[in-house]
Amino acid sequence: IPPTIFGDVAPDARIAQEEIFGPVLAIIRARDFDHALDVANGTEYGLTGAVYSQKRARLERARREFHVGNLYLNRKCTGALVGVHPFGGFNMSGTDSKAGGPDYLLLFTQAKTVAEKL
Repeated sequence: IPPTIFGDVAPDARIAQEEIFGPVLAIIRARDFDHALDVANGTEYGLTGAVYSQKRARLERARREFHVGNLYLNRKCTGALVGVHPFGGFNMSGTDSKAGGPDYLLLFTQAKTVAEKL
C-alpha cells in the first residue's frame, strides 16, 4: 500500500481503533484539547503519543492524563533509541513494562516473601 492519508475519520472508526501497520495516517478532528485527550485515550491501545503545545498547562495535563507508555512533548513521536529510551505501552499495546528499562528483568522473576519464627 502506498502512503495514504484518511481525513475526517470518526473516533470510533475501525481505522481509529486498531493498530495499522503501514504508511497510513488517520486524521481525527477534535473540538478542543479536552476532546483531543478523550479521543486519544478512547482506544484499546496506548503505545506512543505526542502533544505539541506552547501552553505549559496542556503539556503538564498530557503528562498526567495521556495514557500511553511513551509520551513525547513538543517533539516527534518516532525515533526512540534502543538501549537509551525504555519502550513499552499500556492496554493492548503492551504489558505496562518497559523493555530496556531498569525494572524490566523483574517481569521474569517471581517475588516471594518468607517469614519464619526462630
